[in-house]
Amino acid sequence: MFERPRSGERAVLVRIGVGAPATEQDLSEFRALAVSAGAEPLATIGGSRPRPDPRLFVGSGKAEQIRAAVAEHAADVVLFDHALTPSQERNLEKVIERRVLDRNGLILDIFAQRARSFEGKLEVELAQLKHMATRLVRGWTHLERQKGGIGLRGPGETQLETDRRLLANRIRTLSKRLEKLQRQRETGRQQRREVPVPTVALVGYTNAGKSTLFNALTGADALVADQLFATLDPTVRRVHLPGAQVAVLADTVGFIRDLPHELVAAFRSTLQEARDATLLLHVIDASDPQRLERIDQVNQVLESIGAGEIAQIEVFNKIDRIGLEPHAERDGHGRVQRIWLAAAPRTGLDALRAALGEQLWPLLARERVHVSLAGAAARSRLYGDKRVLAERTLDDGGWELEVEMTPEQLAALCREPGVTRVPAPAPCATSDGYLQFPPASERAAG
Repeated sequence: MFERPRSGERAVLVRIGVGAPATEQDLSEFRALAVSAGAEPLATIGGSRPRPDPRLFVGSGKAEQIRAAVAEHAADVVLFDHALTPSQERNLEKVIERRVLDRNGLILDIFAQRARSFEGKLEVELAQLKHMATRLVRGWTHLERQKGGIGLRGPGETQLETDRRLLANRIRTLSKRLEKLQRQRETGRQQRREVPVPTVALVGYTNAGKSTLFNALTGADALVADQLFATLDPTVRRVHLPGAQVAVLADTVGFIRDLPHELVAAFRSTLQEARDATLLLHVIDASDPQRLERIDQVNQVLESIGAGEIAQIEVFNKIDRIGLEPHAERDGHGRVQRIWLAAAPRTGLDALRAALGEQLWPLLARERVHVSLAGAAARSRLYGDKRVLAERTLDDGGWELEVEMTPEQLAALCREPGVTRVPAPAPCATSDGYLQFPPASERAAG
């Protein structure tokens, strides 16, 4: 099994500054990671090195210091705030005589505890198995080749080879299951794309307050906790905006410094919500002294998953902790760039809703489309979404509709059977039909 600390396990933490001294903020975050995994931090070993030691990462002298701290505090496990190679883990365990877990393994353990959905659990298990596959030698060096006997005679197979084969089989099985689930999820996303409702994804550093803001905007009851990675599985809800507009809001997993690549690859289901979003709300802890570094780290992850070019609004949360009032900042073109609010006491939410309305529907235009009888379902849905401004019945039994939507929404609509765009630039005459809804600008003003 993958080595996971048990709840309340006594731990010694190791954080070495490579090329530069470790900061107090990094140490504080690593301690929070350890507590989130259920460990009980007893001591912290620091230091700095120009480069990692190939054999032990920390060097022989520091390894002996860690060994002494483990003996002094009767610790059960040593947690490293670094990515260790399998050989470094094995060598450290020989010297320290305790289990050693690196940063990637620690985050994997937290993810294993927090995943709730079937897909999330499969993704965690797959990431764990891939992580464990490189560390099997450590667990089986004491075993010899299996003995012969009835049904076992022949060249034989080492226990290590057996486990590698079983792991490979399980990884293939999980990968196939996840591919099927991802196709199902993609079908749901495709259905959302066909309906002209934009998607807004909440992204940000872990523990920035995304789930609190999600609940405040949607009235949902997503888990809120003062801990790292409280939310793993994506949660999607509708949010109502000014002008009778509706958007879909998605809460996603929090990012963190040095997020393991295997987790970025594994949690495609929640990160896909960010990559497919119309707009990103980048939630930032305004009270965090390292917020500028956190912003850069989140943007780096967004770039790595292909979401770096999506428009975003920076939401500075928790302003009540630093004594600021809610307000909005605009760029040189008058677009909302930043919103300052406090999600927990629900102050500044109206300004955020107004900013979402401005950002999501800035390019709404009136267009005319011809809908034949084959497109009756599309016509019905347009009325349900309040996109129809005027309608005229045609001699062929079809309809000519005047609709209000973005160019992207119009292109998706015209791909449906029985729907074509009317090329003439003149608007629909309302004398032969009726005006069902006023334009978006008048609805917003009302």
